[in-house]
Amino acid sequence: GRVLGAEEIVVTQPEEGEFKAFSAICTHQRCLVSDVSDGTINCPCHGSRFRVTDGSVERGPATRPLPEERITVDGNTIRRA
Repeated sequence: GRVLGAEEIVVTQPEEGEFKAFSAICTHQRCLVSDVSDGTINCPCHGSRFRVTDGSVERGPATRPLPEERITVDGNTIRRA
């Protein structure tokens, strides 16, 4: 996955050829998430982790999932829809 800080979006690839996008703003205290690793989207501020498949909370303190963002995939290009 990749965090696009300027766009405040995080794009993940849970399975080859399947792309998901979520808000990169943590639902706990609105920090920008920092990275994607080991199947989670990670917030550096308080340690919340969100699943790359659906943005749901893997570990708090966040209690709400990351909102999904609509994207389109065309070849090697991913765009916000």
